[in-house]
Formats: sequence, structure tokens, C-alpha cells
Amino acid sequence: MSEPAIPLHDLHPEPDDFRSEVMDGLRASPKTLPCKYFYDERGSQLFDQICEADEYYPTRTEVQILRDHADELGAALGPECAVVEFGSGSSTKTHLLLRALTEPVAYVPVDISREHLMQAARRLAMAFPDLPVRPVCADFTGELSLPALAREPRRTIVFFPGSTIGNFALEPRRTLLARIARLTGPGGGLLIGIDLKKDSATLEPAYNDRAGITRDFNLNLLHRINRELDGDFDTDSFTHSAFYNQDQGRIEMHLVSGAEQTVSIGDDSVAFEKGESIRTECSYKFAVDEFGALASEAGFRLEATFSDPLQRFAVLWLETQA
Repeated sequence: MSEPAIPLHDLHPEPDDFRSEVMDGLRASPKTLPCKYFYDERGSQLFDQICEADEYYPTRTEVQILRDHADELGAALGPECAVVEFGSGSSTKTHLLLRALTEPVAYVPVDISREHLMQAARRLAMAFPDLPVRPVCADFTGELSLPALAREPRRTIVFFPGSTIGNFALEPRRTLLARIARLTGPGGGLLIGIDLKKDSATLEPAYNDRAGITRDFNLNLLHRINRELDGDFDTDSFTHSAFYNQDQGRIEMHLVSGAEQTVSIGDDSVAFEKGESIRTECSYKFAVDEFGALASEAGFRLEATFSDPLQRFAVLWLETQA
């Protein structure tokens, strides 16, 4: 069977956006880099490998939840819905959701990594030949326009798995949830995965796998800056660090400078002290009731919670209010 032709709705950020956000982060104190830029083609491939690591429980736990509750999810979301997936990546969990739905009208994956997005969209279109697949290459943290659909859905659903919402601090999280509520409209909904609060002995190994895949994923961000922004990071002089910040309720990932050094990025330069770090990601952990309260502020009502026997992860179904 030949691969289907799939139209791309391309809203990919311009290189100047990448440069300005990198420089703003590296000039801040403490230094940071936006985690959304992890996901070039290589970074997306590495993240897929992280999801298969023994220590990384979130992916396999969420997949099992979707399998175990497929019938309930299909009934909750209802027939003839359009599914918009934020941060779709390889769309592996999407197969489980789409099989549970009755006559879905369209699948709209949204991801910042164009090549990875199109590869996943083609695979899914082959698996669901009767389903229109309309990929959007975009940064979903900004205002988002969706492609026109041939059929009007009964409701629009945003599928946001993987606890990616945990990468956002409180105010950006509020903003994003409110934006999703506007996108889905009254009667729409949000199916979202959240990583639940638990002990650091479970959390920290998930971000420090023995094979070093997460380390390579973290360092790939510096490789990308070198390649795309004419940087000269010596990646061997930075080490990966990930730990649970109990006070903030989040895992933090850092890249730590092993020496006093100055790094050039095009015509700009950034100085590092020995031991100084760049925070590259925060991954907040949640309790169901606190997340439900936050979603309520954005215009959602929590309708159902699905979890695993160990209460490590939860998938929440929230409906958009008028």
C-alpha cells in the first residue's frame, strides 16, 4: 500500500524565535532554556527511546490506563468527534484512543518537530485509512489555528497525554488550559495525562536512566544550538543532572558546566562559572483534586479520572463549560 498524501498545516516557528528565546534564557539568572526546543528530529527520536526505558514508568503506565479503560473513554468522548493532539510525537497512544472512538471525524496532530510529525501522521493514516489526518506543525503554547475539516464534528477534543502539562509553571499552565478551553469550545473536552505526586525514589530514576538516554536527550539541545544557531558549546564539558525539588513539587533537569568557560552563539557570548547550570526542563507532579480545581478556573469540569493500581499516573476527562 502506498503512503497517503497528507496536507501539512505549517506554522513552524521562525529561526529568529529560537535564537531570541535561547539568548533570553541564557542571559537570565538562573540560566534556562525552553524545553520545547528539545524536539528536533534527533531529540524526538531520543524521547521515543526514553519512553521505552525500564525506569521511565509514565509512558507504559498511561498506555495501560488507556487500554484498560478504552470502552469508558469511547463512551465519554462520544461519536463523531475531532481529536486534536498536542505534542503528538510518535502518536503511539493515539492508536489506542482512536480505536475506542465511534466514527471520529478527523485527527489533528500538533507538534513542533516537522519531520517527526509527518512520519507519525503517515503511519497513523495507513493504520486508519478512512480517517482524515491533518497534521499541524506549530508551537502549541501560542495561539493556534486549525485546518478546515471536511465534516463538522459533534465536538472537538484535545488529547494531551504524557503529562506534558507538567512542563509548565503555574501561570503558563493556567494560560494554556484557558486556550485549550477556547479551542474546544462549549461542549468540547480535554483528555489529559498527569503524573501524580509520589516519592523521589520512584521519580528520580525515571529521569536518570542507566543507559544514559535522558542525558543524551538533554545534551542534544546544545548540539541543536551549535548546529542551527552557530554555537560552539563544548558538550563534553556539560553534564546532565535531574532531581526532585520537593518544595516545588517538580523534577528539574539541568546541564551543569564542568569548567569556567565562555560560549559563543553567533555574534553573542555567554559566560559560565564552574558548576553553574542551565535549567532545561521542569516536570511538575500533581494531585487529581488540585489539577481539577485549576482546570475548573480555565472553564473545564472534571468528569472522570482513570488511574493505575499503584496510583502513579492518571488520565483525566474534562468537559468544556459554556
